[in-house]
Amino acid sequence: MKPSAEQKPGIRFTERMKGYFALEGGAASKPEEFEAAEQRGERAGSSIEFVLTITSDDLDKLVDDERHEAQTAGTAMAPALSPQPLTVSHGTFNLFVKDENAVETRRMKYRMRLTASDGRSFFFSGDKIVREGPLWKVWHDTSTLYITLYEGVDERGTVVGKGVMRIAPEDFIQQLGTLEAINARDTEERLETLVRFGRYFAGVVYDYYGGATSPESVFDPDAAPRAKRSLRVPAPQFVPFKTSDGLELLLTRHQAGSKGPVILSHGLGVSSRIFTIDTIETNLLEYLCANGYDVWLLDYRSSILLSAANTQYSADDVALKDYPAAVAKVREVTGAPSVQMVAHCFGATTFSMALLGGLEGVRSAVMSQISTEFVVPKLVGLKAGLHTPNVLEKLGFRSMTAYTDTKSDWLGRLYNKAVDLYPVDKDEECDSPVCHRITFMYSLLYEHAQLNEATHAALHEMFGLATMKAFDGIADMVRAGHIVDASERDSYRPHLERMALPIRFIHGERNGCFLPESTQKTLDALVRANGPGLYSRRVIPEYGHIDCIFGKNAAKDVFPHILEHLEATQKA
Repeated sequence: MKPSAEQKPGIRFTERMKGYFALEGGAASKPEEFEAAEQRGERAGSSIEFVLTITSDDLDKLVDDERHEAQTAGTAMAPALSPQPLTVSHGTFNLFVKDENAVETRRMKYRMRLTASDGRSFFFSGDKIVREGPLWKVWHDTSTLYITLYEGVDERGTVVGKGVMRIAPEDFIQQLGTLEAINARDTEERLETLVRFGRYFAGVVYDYYGGATSPESVFDPDAAPRAKRSLRVPAPQFVPFKTSDGLELLLTRHQAGSKGPVILSHGLGVSSRIFTIDTIETNLLEYLCANGYDVWLLDYRSSILLSAANTQYSADDVALKDYPAAVAKVREVTGAPSVQMVAHCFGATTFSMALLGGLEGVRSAVMSQISTEFVVPKLVGLKAGLHTPNVLEKLGFRSMTAYTDTKSDWLGRLYNKAVDLYPVDKDEECDSPVCHRITFMYSLLYEHAQLNEATHAALHEMFGLATMKAFDGIADMVRAGHIVDASERDSYRPHLERMALPIRFIHGERNGCFLPESTQKTLDALVRANGPGLYSRRVIPEYGHIDCIFGKNAAKDVFPHILEHLEATQKA
């Protein structure tokens, strides 16, 4: 039956949470007090679990009203209170209510009555405390519920227990499969409703693994929402780590088997999302998981998912600070004596610098598109020779971005004019302003023929900001023809013996950013320094640069070359 004209679109989903509580009196107010009670409850075997259906008949009210209230119904299990399931009634859920006693803090509130089969009542009061911070901290906050249980029908009763409930990533992914728009008049309104809720609900797992809709288009405000598919990978484990200069970066683990561990490292102005994009049938994360790997996605300081991307960093910072900390963290968590690495573009250049700078604990690597030597097309060389990044910085640009909403400032208009003048081949022309900006920033990064329409339309989800200092450093290397440090010194290449490990180079035949001769020159130098036995190289016909990572047929044409090398170097 179609909704009436008076009904507004709403939202409904089912949530499962599990945890432990201590059967004891006395209220708790601080997270650590709840966590201590959780530990006591776990030792006593006092578990608690609920399955709730949360419903809002009016999404406008849920999002805009200061109470952000929805209704809940369902069942709970708490054997210490009742051997039989408890019925949930009089339930309310408040989404991101402002905490008047804490700055930049909101609470997600759960209030409901639990009724036992013998008629006894308990009141459940739970709060998720959500503070502004990195994405992985937001995930922790939105998945951790601090609970107090009262005797009777409200909070005026005696406290009978307190503890913590949590939602596991795999349960959250299943939960998102239950997310539905209600009272929507058609498919378009249903999708718009899901998108609006998804934009409001701050959850990093929603962003990556939701399977419902894309996140807010932060780099293209005119981009249409799209349906997303769930990834065929194990649930993520978020592992933040700190660098020697105090930056907090992120590793995301998908443990699909005992092979590896293998770290995937992205390029400049993107993030680990290039390995997880759902617009192709099988992305690199799914491919490696299907082959039994323990996969770690690295978001280093260039990642557009991190606030660190806005800082003015050099390639040296990534090489000498980010990689050592990331490799050490993976080895610490897994207990593995060494890791394998797949690094793309700027990630491969900085990883090469890291090895030459003395990085230890890596037993084999795949380098995609570039390493120590730079051979570029004439136009790329011209931009570097003219010191284009340096000129733009003097004009006031602190970064370049694929973001297209720059109509209000003259710098943005100047940038757009420069983008429009950038030449491309006839067969690479398109109508996407994001695509045009990407080409201006980096040169042509992909063969359009290797992208499907969905990936081309989703480029704004993968590309974003890159700071001028990083661009300036790349321009220095292009002019030198090889890697240099931030002072333009050739301080890395004298140590090629430090790259004496199995390395495979992958290069797109039609790479319009770094010509295939680049990795050939690196290969030749390494063979002269360390002998031929450690190195191999594969040139991928008809491919460009990053389409080797998210091309529509990359799982067939490119990924087997990566897998072959990883399989051959499973043991040190």
